[in-house]
Amino acid sequence: MSVLEANHVSIRFGGVQACREVSVAVGEFEIVGVIGPNGAGKTTLFNLITGFFAPDAGTIFYKGRDVTSMAVHDRAALGLGRTFQNVGLVKGATVAENLVTAQHLQADYGTVSGMLGSRPSIATERRLRAKADALAGVLGLGDLIDTQVQGLPYGTLKRVEIATVLATDPDVLLLDEPSSGMGPEEAHQLGDTLLDLRKTFGLSIVMIEHHVPLVVRVCDYVYCLDFGQLLTEGPPLDVRNHPQVVAAYLGEDPDPAAVALEHQLDSLVEGN
Repeated sequence: MSVLEANHVSIRFGGVQACREVSVAVGEFEIVGVIGPNGAGKTTLFNLITGFFAPDAGTIFYKGRDVTSMAVHDRAALGLGRTFQNVGLVKGATVAENLVTAQHLQADYGTVSGMLGSRPSIATERRLRAKADALAGVLGLGDLIDTQVQGLPYGTLKRVEIATVLATDPDVLLLDEPSSGMGPEEAHQLGDTLLDLRKTFGLSIVMIEHHVPLVVRVCDYVYCLDFGQLLTEGPPLDVRNHPQVVAAYLGEDPDPAAVALEHQLDSLVEGN
């Protein structure tokens, strides 16, 4: 049984059909890749799955439950966690502060108790900080735990963001271009990390990724989108070598209007 499904989802923005009857399914403990050229509709699909956009048609199911009309925060509370193309962190805070903030739903004390520094609030803050330290260690960020996020290399910021999402205790982790800003060696290390995270935390992972070697190495199944439609799907090597996939990456440039619209929509979503 699939833990996450998007069934024939479609959405149009003005004259641009951003997604047209796209269907994807993610099995339990599976790593699924979503690839395609710029403007193909990949991030729009993530926005539909996580509730930032409501589809014009189609349905989203999570663990057999229809969540198509559910709010973003409610889906997150159920166990859907995601990162963004542009890193969504509090840049003026430290790595630890970002990780603790992400756990706000787990803070079991009230505002007054926190302001007064009651024993329960202090104990909870220690527990949240301990979890932050542990997650930082898992992502190779232990030496940066008390470092301000602003000024860190972009590849490091992507790791901080992954750790921050893990702090929300997701069952499904949606990663939007996690290797962005990383060199080949860093991307390879990220692949090892993702495989370890799946095993350690019992995660299902969906990743939008342009670094095809990373996709081929870690993914169990891959979907390729082009011009808002599903071009092909299957095992990673089959998809990579598919003639239409090769043409989509190496052939004609994507529709500039579609690319510009998706970037604009990304900025709006990430600003929320």
